Amino acid sequence: MLELVNINFTRDNKKILNNVNLKIESDKFIAITGPNGSGKSTLAKIIAGIEKPDSGQVILNEKDITNKKINERAKLGIGYAFQQPVKFKGITVFDLIKLSAGKDMKKIDACNVLSKVGLCAKEYIDREINSSLSGGELKRIEIATVAVRNSKFTIFDEPEAGIDLWSFNNLIKIFEDMREVTKGSTLIISHQEKILNIADTVVLMDNGKIAKVGKKEDVLNNVILDRTCCKIDKC
Repeated sequence: MLELVNINFTRDNKKILNNVNLKIESDKFIAITGPNGSGKSTLAKIIAGIEKPDSGQVILNEKDITNKKINERAKLGIGYAFQQPVKFKGITVFDLIKLSAGKDMKKIDACNVLSKVGLCAKEYIDREINSSLSGGELKRIEIATVAVRNSKFTIFDEPEAGIDLWSFNNLIKIFEDMREVTKGSTLIISHQEKILNIADTVVLMDNGKIAKVGKKEDVLNNVILDRTCCKIDKC
C-alpha cells in the first residue's frame, strides 16, 4: 500500500499541492484526473521521487520513503513513465527494453512488447534512440520499457499523449496484462474516459487538492461534465 500524508508543494511562490492525503491499496488500478494545473503530474513526480514535497510523508508498505531518491524507489518497486520520454544516444530500442526488464531477454520477446504498443518490431527493434524518432514513437517505446519492468507500483503520466486510436486501444490491454502479471498497483494520470472506465478508483484533483475519491460510477459524471463546465467541482 502507498500512502500520501499531508503533502504540500510550492514552486515559484505558487501552491501546487495543498495538504494532499491519499491511500492507494495494493493490486489496484487508480486513475487521477482533473483540470490542467490541478497538481496531477506534480503528485505523480512526488510519488516517484522526482520531486520532494515541502512537507508531508510518502509511505510505501508502512515505510517512510519521503527522502529516498528515484533510483532507490525503483529498487523498492516503483516504476515511472515520463510524459516526455528521454532519448538515449547510442543505445538501441532492444538494448533499452532489456535494460528496463533487468534480465536477459530474447529479441522475439521484446518484439512482442513493441507490437503491443503499436510499433512494427522489425522496423524498430534495432533502431537507435535518437532524434530520428518522433514524439509518438518515443512515447510508445517508453511505455514498452515500463511494461517489462514488472514494478509493484507503476505510474503513467498521460500515456495516451501522441498515441493513435489503434495503439490507445492496445494500451488499455497492456495495462490489464500488467495487472495480471505483476499483481501490483497502477496509477495513471489521464483525461481519457476509456482509462477512467477501467479504473478501480478515480481520484479527482482540483486546485492542488483532492476533490473527490471513489468508484468510477460516483466520480466519472463530474469528469464528463468538465467538457462543458469551467470548474470541475462546481458542476
